[in-house]
Amino acid sequence: MARITAGIATSHVPAIGAAIDLGKTQDEYWKPVFDGYEWVKEWQKGEDVDVVILCYNDHASSLMLDVVPTFALGMAEEFSPADEGWGPRPVPMVMGDPIFAAHLAEQLVLDEFDLTLLNDMDVDHGLTVPLSLVFGQIGEWPVRVIPLAVNVTQFPTPSAERCWQLGEAIRHAVESYPADLNVQVWGTGGMSHQLQGPRAGLINPEFDNAFLDDLANDPQRLRNITRLEFLREAGSEGIELIMWLIMRAAMGEKVEELQRFYRVPASNTAVGHAVYRPLEIAGLQAAAE
Repeated sequence: MARITAGIATSHVPAIGAAIDLGKTQDEYWKPVFDGYEWVKEWQKGEDVDVVILCYNDHASSLMLDVVPTFALGMAEEFSPADEGWGPRPVPMVMGDPIFAAHLAEQLVLDEFDLTLLNDMDVDHGLTVPLSLVFGQIGEWPVRVIPLAVNVTQFPTPSAERCWQLGEAIRHAVESYPADLNVQVWGTGGMSHQLQGPRAGLINPEFDNAFLDDLANDPQRLRNITRLEFLREAGSEGIELIMWLIMRAAMGEKVEELQRFYRVPASNTAVGHAVYRPLEIAGLQAAAE
C-alpha cells in the first residue's frame, strides 16, 4: 500500500524564490537562509519519493476572490508556474498524479471533506518556492506533486482543528491506496509575519519557536489555537501555519524530528523549516538497519 514516510514544513517567502532565480543565494543577506536548507537537500536525495502532497495557499494567482474554496485539490496532469505580475518563475513544470489525486478526492469526500477539485490551475510561489528549497535548481522536479490549496486569504478561514482533521483524513486516504507509493506531505507558509497595516513587519520569535516545539512534541495544544490568536500573536499572515498542522496530523501521533531551522529575518518574515519522520517508519528503518 501507499505510505507516508516523512513530512516537511517550510516557509514559502516569495523573495526567497527571487533570490534563487537571480543568483543571490550566496549574498551576505541570503546565505544564512539557504544554508539552513542544505541538510534537507542532501537528505532528500536518499528518500526515493514518488509523490508529494503539498499544502500551500494560492496568493490570488489562480484563485481570485470571486471563487474562494476552503480546500482545493489539484487533479491535473501538470501545473504551470504562475505569472504573479513579473512573469512565471524559471522553474520546471510541476507534474501531477491524476489517478492518485482522484483516489484522495474520493476518500476525503467520503470522510466528510467537501473538496473543490481543480482540473486546471497554475501554481504560484507558495508551491514552487518550497520545491526549489528542497530540490534546488534542476531541469525537472524528481517527484509528482498533488497541490492542496488552503484558503488563508479570505475570511472565513478553516480552523486549526479542521486542518488537523484533514491531515488525519489524508493519512487514512493514503494508506487505503493499493499501489506501492512513497508519499511525503508538506506544509508551507508562515511563520509569523504581517504585510500591511500598523503592525506591518511584525515577527514573533517566541510564538514561532513555541509552535515548532509543540509541532514536534505536543501538537494537541496547537489544535486549539484560534484564528484570533494567530492574528494577535503571529500577524495577519501567520494563519498560514494551519497548513503545517495538516502535514503534522498526516504523520500520526508521534514523530521523530530530523531537522529544524529558524531564521529572522528573510525579507519581512521569519523563516521556519522542519522535517519529521512518522515514528512507526523510523522504527521500521531502525529494525532494518
